[in-house]
Amino acid sequence: MQWQDWVFSVGQIIFLVALIPTIRGKDKPAITTSVITSIILAIFAFTYFSLKLRFATLTSIAMTTAWATLAVQKYLQNSPRRHPEPSHTRRRI
Repeated sequence: MQWQDWVFSVGQIIFLVALIPTIRGKDKPAITTSVITSIILAIFAFTYFSLKLRFATLTSIAMTTAWATLAVQKYLQNSPRRHPEPSHTRRRI
């Protein structure tokens, strides 16, 4: 086991714990921020895997999942189905 594996893992666990209030809360970051961050973290996970840093790979996958969750939450928050137009403002043909 390499010491770098532990350093990356502990750091990502701290970031993951810090992200939990955002996942559970009402306010979400912009969807582009969440998507780009999750893509970069997935690339990091692949890189850690290629370096045989097992724990860093797993924690990076967890971080990727957390940011992807935020992206989905923001998407659902902005979804037109979620906020239908009130019936009194609809046009009748």
